Amino acid sequence: MEQRHLGRTGLRVSRIGLGTLTWGRDTDEHDAADMLKVFWEAGGTLVDTADVYGDGEAEYLLGRLMDGLVPRRDLVISTKAGSVPDPDRRFDGSRGHLLAALDASLARLGTDHVDLWHLHAYDPETPLEETLHALDLAVSSGRARYAGVSNFCGWQLAKAATWQLAAPGIRTRLASTQMEYSLLQRGVEREVLPAALDLGVGLLPSSPLGRGVLTGKYRHATPPDSRGGSEHMARFVAPYLDDTATSIVDAVQTAADGLAVTPLQIALAWVRDRPGVAAPIVGARNALQLTAALSVETLSLPDEICRALDDVSAPVHRYPDHDWSTL
Repeated sequence: MEQRHLGRTGLRVSRIGLGTLTWGRDTDEHDAADMLKVFWEAGGTLVDTADVYGDGEAEYLLGRLMDGLVPRRDLVISTKAGSVPDPDRRFDGSRGHLLAALDASLARLGTDHVDLWHLHAYDPETPLEETLHALDLAVSSGRARYAGVSNFCGWQLAKAATWQLAAPGIRTRLASTQMEYSLLQRGVEREVLPAALDLGVGLLPSSPLGRGVLTGKYRHATPPDSRGGSEHMARFVAPYLDDTATSIVDAVQTAADGLAVTPLQIALAWVRDRPGVAAPIVGARNALQLTAALSVETLSLPDEICRALDDVSAPVHRYPDHDWSTL
């Protein structure tokens, strides 16, 4: 699998990443082991997790599999901290919480460092410089090799990345931002992606298949064994089952028929090759689904297909994104 630099850093990652959102909950150890082995054998390196996935079980399971199935040195392990199970405060970006969470993640993963550590979300109740100082301490202590953010809007990303760049050699530059991005969700193109491109921050798209909807599996009904039919994930999928999404899914199907490939391959290739994208994170349920996603490695979409998909899925961005005189 092709490797790409993550942002303006020396870290290289496979251009498809493996997500573990459902590990330890909907995905058992057997399926997780099969997927990790398939991913590794295909040349995949980037494995993405978080301290809250499966209440910590995803990290624990990944750590067990690294112990005997796949060499730790062959993987780029990315995890996140900052989300908390508190209805009154969803995110905790305090230095104390973040560093304690990182230590707990390392213990579950059974490693002395992660390759990439993300702030899971912006915490408006903690000064940003305190939150970012936790990244500096993690990198300077060797517990994390690189650092990034997740779910930061445009101004938050620009502020954080600029702050880190203001003291080179003292503060660690942001390597990445992880955001939802697909043909069904192009909101990052408004401000996040331009900021990332300008500041040298690599984009790691989550839900690149539109929460599974872009595979076409929901065109006629909701399969009972799908995420849309599961107790935990149904509400996650529901927003992308409207008429607007349907027209985009139909266009993806048309493109797939024309190229004799699958809708999954069309949707994943489109987001993988967007400007600024380092590696979409694919959250497959089993090895068969993951193999289907990894088959996109040899596919590059023709320009006319990309333009057609761009047009049918184009978000409405007017002022101030466009010159006011043209409105």
